[in-house]
Amino acid sequence: MTPDPRDGSFTVAAGVQPDRLDRALKGFRNSLSWQQVRDLVLRGKVQINGRIVTDASGRVGGGDTITICVAAARLDAAVVLLPPLPRERLVFCDPHVVVVDKPAGLDTVPFGEAADALDSRLMQLLGAKVHVVQRLDRDTTGLLMFARNEVAAGKLEHQLRCHTVHRRYFAIAHGEVKACTIRTFLAENRGDGLRGSIHNGKLGKAAVTHVQPVELLRGATFLSCQLETGRTHQIRIHLAERGHMLLGERGYVREHVGPALQAPRILLHAAELGFVHPFTGEQVQFTLPVPSDMQAVVLQLRR
Repeated sequence: MTPDPRDGSFTVAAGVQPDRLDRALKGFRNSLSWQQVRDLVLRGKVQINGRIVTDASGRVGGGDTITICVAAARLDAAVVLLPPLPRERLVFCDPHVVVVDKPAGLDTVPFGEAADALDSRLMQLLGAKVHVVQRLDRDTTGLLMFARNEVAAGKLEHQLRCHTVHRRYFAIAHGEVKACTIRTFLAENRGDGLRGSIHNGKLGKAAVTHVQPVELLRGATFLSCQLETGRTHQIRIHLAERGHMLLGERGYVREHVGPALQAPRILLHAAELGFVHPFTGEQVQFTLPVPSDMQAVVLQLRR
């Protein structure tokens, strides 16, 4: 049998500080996409020091030996014990609502064949079912709310439909981004197979993003985006269609002209979340600082 080109083994150099497993693997097999790297880990194809590891966010450091064996027996997703969400990721938790600090590299809900997702890890931590009322993309970090019962889910979903939930994101986009409000109709297929804006309001859904630059960087802008609506990939699409693709973007790249600045992921962070508590009726507000990987890019590109 011909060996799979993805197979191989490497040892992290002594003295190297601990880092995420998926980042170490990407450095070892740069030809693989981030999704391919994470799928290999989830399906039990990766070992650290001879032990199968299924958590792409696990830490590896100096002296650790990492092995990829694509021919290894596939793990049954139903019996893989997913690591629970670390308790320090809980921003707020009561019998009705949970607000979490979502890490990068994790889907909100299971996608495709993958069993690993934020909701699964959260349920394992809480030992109870949660209801998904909003989602963040795999690469997006930051504040995300879940409901803990059907009544709370219905009330939170109603607030989202009425556009009364406060959501502010920080992002880093290519070029000099000016303050503006972007209003379009978004459709699953804009005519070229890609989700995007169309002119026919009957075929698309209204999408409104308020954009405000925070700092002009070298070749990019650190900016704030407040959502009036919350369509799938709304910020990524709105900025990309105006020639300001987010750093790390891999999907909405067709309108981008010129070289792409490098980034460890799509640099988008949900920094503020506010809503009316479904039980108390009180307005609640949460904030999270920009994560370290985004801070590092800002420092690197600062004028």
